[in-house]
Amino acid sequence: MAKHRLQRESRVSAPVRGAIVLGAVTAGTVAVPAAPAMAATFNVPGFGDIQVPDLPQLPQVQLPQVQLPQLPELPQLPAFVPPPQLAPPVYTPPPVQQTVGERALEAAKTKVGAQYVWGATGPNSFDCSGLVQWAYKQAGVSLPRTSFEQATAGSPISLDELRPGDVVITNGGNHAAVYAGDGQIVEASTSGVPVKYSPLSQYSVYTARRI
Repeated sequence: MAKHRLQRESRVSAPVRGAIVLGAVTAGTVAVPAAPAMAATFNVPGFGDIQVPDLPQLPQVQLPQVQLPQLPELPQLPAFVPPPQLAPPVYTPPPVQQTVGERALEAAKTKVGAQYVWGATGPNSFDCSGLVQWAYKQAGVSLPRTSFEQATAGSPISLDELRPGDVVITNGGNHAAVYAGDGQIVEASTSGVPVKYSPLSQYSVYTARRI
């Protein structure tokens, strides 16, 4: 019976024995004796001693040291400077184009207080038509000398159409003045009275002219 049992035992294939050995090792039932470095002997009950070769030790591989190339230094970038804060543009209205009459009125205003002299045409003394002629000359327009001649200059307008700088002829054509707006005129009225502002309502208007 022992011989037959041994024969049955010898028929166990090597993979099966290995599995049994491994199971036995896992179960903790196998004593592992000291053995040479290249093999290990395991005693499996019912099978005897089994030598299991050790796995070969892999040779130690030393990797070569790689020298990394030295990168060039990056140039130093200039520090960021924020742009200056610009003030918003200030709106400037376009210059208003003055009419010839408005420029003549501005000139006549500068002579308020000047002496009245009959027949004088400026620049320091005036009679009525002399003041009107001088004022328009400063605006670049030549007017006739006398008030009667000035009564035909430019274009006739009604009193409702009067604008600053228009020429106003009163006293039947004997007197000339420059309309200053708001019912006022600038005039050289009579001897002993300097150039002044006067209300137009005190005169009887003969004609009004726009130059």
